[in-house]
Amino acid sequence: MSTKTSAAPVRWLNSDEERAWRAFRRMVIAVQTGTGRDLADAGLSEPDYEVLSTLSERPGHTSTLHEQAAKMGWSRSRLSRHATRMEARGLLERAPDPADGRGCLLVLTEHGLDTLKSAAPAHVASVRRHFIDRLTPEDLIALEAIARRLEAYDSTPPPRRTR
Repeated sequence: MSTKTSAAPVRWLNSDEERAWRAFRRMVIAVQTGTGRDLADAGLSEPDYEVLSTLSERPGHTSTLHEQAAKMGWSRSRLSRHATRMEARGLLERAPDPADGRGCLLVLTEHGLDTLKSAAPAHVASVRRHFIDRLTPEDLIALEAIARRLEAYDSTPPPRRTR
């Protein structure tokens, strides 16, 4: 992303766009606050759970630091610091990455897997309480379609909407 400023005029949000943006932000904050609070009761943060659940689904319960950071939208250094704290709690271990001499592998420990298995039922109940059960099946389909469209974002601006 370029740091140069462009001479293009700012496209301010109209009232409908601003309401939608603010509603989206409030929704994300409300869901994350609720599920985060519930995970804290299990002694985990949302990033802890993300790392543990991802590793549990990978062959050998292993992922590269680079792959995990990309999945979480974090820098490698941020994830490395977080992994250090998780490693100190016995949730994961680091191993040299044979494919990248500068990289490392994150490996789920038995304690990490047991912690995840213990937290998962309460986490799923929390996701249901704060998100799934508040929406209709149609809402979920629409939300998934919107999420896929936003995930597919690249540097090409989307076509201009008409009303």
